[in-house]
Amino acid sequence: MVSEHSDAAGGDPTAMALKILVAGGFGVGKTTLVGAVSEIRPLRTEELLSEAGRSVDNTGGVGQKITTTVAMDFGRITIRSGLSLYLFGTPGQDRFWFLWDELSTGALGAVVLADTRRLEDCFPAVDYFEHRRIPFVVAVNCFPEARTYGVQDVSRALDLDRGTPVVLCDARDRESGKEVLIRLVEYAGRAHTARLLESVS
Repeated sequence: MVSEHSDAAGGDPTAMALKILVAGGFGVGKTTLVGAVSEIRPLRTEELLSEAGRSVDNTGGVGQKITTTVAMDFGRITIRSGLSLYLFGTPGQDRFWFLWDELSTGALGAVVLADTRRLEDCFPAVDYFEHRRIPFVVAVNCFPEARTYGVQDVSRALDLDRGTPVVLCDARDRESGKEVLIRLVEYAGRAHTARLLESVS
C-alpha cells in the first residue's frame, strides 16, 4: 500500500505510507516485533489459547506461550521524514490463513520471521510470498537458547530464491527490528523497479 497525504497543519504532501506484512510460524515473535518497533500503541487481537485449540495448534517449542493472534497485529513506524510503514502482523496458525490474502493486498513486501529451532514452521510463509511474487526478507529471531546459524545456512535450509535477504535480529529490540524493515524496503524497492523495467522492455 502506497499513499500520499497531507494534513491540515501543512504536512508534507509527498509523504508516503507503505504496507508491510510480518509473517511466520506460530510463536515466532511477530506480535513482539510489531510492538517493539511501533511508535503508536499497537493494535493486538490476541486471545488465550484454549484446550480445544491445542489439538490443532502446534505448540511444540513454545510451551510457555499462553496467547495467540486471531486476526492481526497493527503498528506504525516512521523510517525517515516523509516515509512511514504500516505493519500488519499475520496470524501464524493454519486455521487463520484465510486472512492472509486480505492482509497481503497492496503490500510492498513482507518480513518472514524464523526460529532456527522450528525452521520448518516458516516454509508456508516463504512459499506464500514466493508464489505471489511479494518481495520478502527472512529475519531469524535469535532466541537466547537457540543454536546460532549463519545466514547462508538458513538460506540453503529454506531453499530461498537467489538474492532473498536473510538477516539476524532480536524481535524485542526496536533498533534491530528497524534494521530489518529498512532492509526489506530497500530490497522490495529494487525488486519492484526490476519488474517495472522488465515489463517496459
